[in-house]
Amino acid sequence: MFGRGTSGEGCDAETLDLPGDQAALASAVLDSGVPTVLVLVSGRPYALGTLAERASAVVQVFFPGEEGGTALARIISGAAEPSGRLPVSIPRRVGGQPGTYLHARLGGHTDWSSVDPTPLFPFGHGLSWTSFTCSELSVDPVAATDGAVAVSVTVRNVGEVAGTEVVQLYLSDPVASVVRPQRWLAGFARVELQPGAAARITFSVHADRTSFTGLDLRRRVEPGKIGVAVGRSSGDLPLQGSFTLEGPVRHPAADRVLSVPVEIVPVP
Repeated sequence: MFGRGTSGEGCDAETLDLPGDQAALASAVLDSGVPTVLVLVSGRPYALGTLAERASAVVQVFFPGEEGGTALARIISGAAEPSGRLPVSIPRRVGGQPGTYLHARLGGHTDWSSVDPTPLFPFGHGLSWTSFTCSELSVDPVAATDGAVAVSVTVRNVGEVAGTEVVQLYLSDPVASVVRPQRWLAGFARVELQPGAAARITFSVHADRTSFTGLDLRRRVEPGKIGVAVGRSSGDLPLQGSFTLEGPVRHPAADRVLSVPVEIVPVP
């Protein structure tokens, strides 16, 4: 099977179009006017173009395993809540690159290309049966290069049914000795809320989560301003803030702090 499948080792793709006649089949079904859920069982993201806009819903299941059919049926029927989030970006067009949200500051703009690289669905995207708001961002203003800061937000279920939100914390380093990604996921919190209920979520972010490999190939934490963004996906970050790391450049060892502990406290 090496090289003969649509995904897997040795199964490269020359295009991100849906394989074979699947795009034409999906388009014909959507043209019928019958409400349609587009289900993608694949090992890679495909460029969906206008198919997603015409579908009633889109479910990306990747390769779900032997219980995948049961899980899919529960999601589509409403017996289970969809609460997963995309681990990759889904492109809108075949030529829409870069395909990862971990791009440099110019990577997400059309200044360098005539092809809009904006994804159809960004990294971290996912819907639920209800709606949530995220507000009241609080960030400790200063920390040492070997210290930690607290980042807190309030999330509220403003819909009519219970649901699960995945609050995502992203960091950015606008001035560094090497080019950094525009932002990177530093932590997340899954919180289940009844209609109208809210919770205060606090992330404990160690300075090690800002570390990177320098020109000398050593891991380093540099002093300076670090951007903070919180929201529902890498493309939906309504809360913006920052903190400042102070002190000398630090070289964390192999035991550097990689986790971001989360505290969730119900609030009125």
